[in-house]
Amino acid sequence: MTFAETSERTNVLVALRDQPNTGADASDELIRFAISECSLGSILAAVTDKGICAILLGDNSSVLRRELREHFKAARLIESDQDLRELMAKIVQLVESPWLAVDLIFDLRGTSFEQRVWQALRQIPAGSTASYTDIAVRIGEPKKAFAVAEACAANILAVAIPCHRVVRKSGALGGYRWGFKRKHALLAREAAHHRGVGGFLAYASRRSCAHFRSRGPGPQQRN
Repeated sequence: MTFAETSERTNVLVALRDQPNTGADASDELIRFAISECSLGSILAAVTDKGICAILLGDNSSVLRRELREHFKAARLIESDQDLRELMAKIVQLVESPWLAVDLIFDLRGTSFEQRVWQALRQIPAGSTASYTDIAVRIGEPKKAFAVAEACAANILAVAIPCHRVVRKSGALGGYRWGFKRKHALLAREAAHHRGVGGFLAYASRRSCAHFRSRGPGPQQRN
């Protein structure tokens, strides 16, 4: 297992582990988690001894608990709402205001390629977007836009690793692990902050009602 720390963008520290999210190499790993509410619905944050390993969004706590278990099958999961209250407040602040510098440490797990993609995503400023092809070019793999989309879909640190800022080359929003409406809401919020109220109205007017129809969570899509 390789391990490195960086401090890129918004004072966030990231522990990079070259291993899958299942934690298969640590059958007795302890992961504490807490569940709260935010403007995007229910939110779950999970923490190891290295940092935050998951931020999940959903419609209810039962779905989030099940999703966490699917990602960390080998770990011991302990719900610790009281102990993690202060940390959860910071995470909710990150979700509500992604452009702010929030003092958080993340335990980020993935393949070497996924880590390269996620690091590139963290370079996209709030209020901006990039296509899957843009990210592929940025990491020196111009023919791997589809693989970039898969890496986005594998991200389980909502907002902290801003895969919501990656759109299709056409400008259409594309897929999002936690649902189209949440992706739209995050981008609209960031646009409002970046451009002011006038910019937000211009952004919203470009999105037709057809694009705002409800869609369930699905895999990220190419370009």
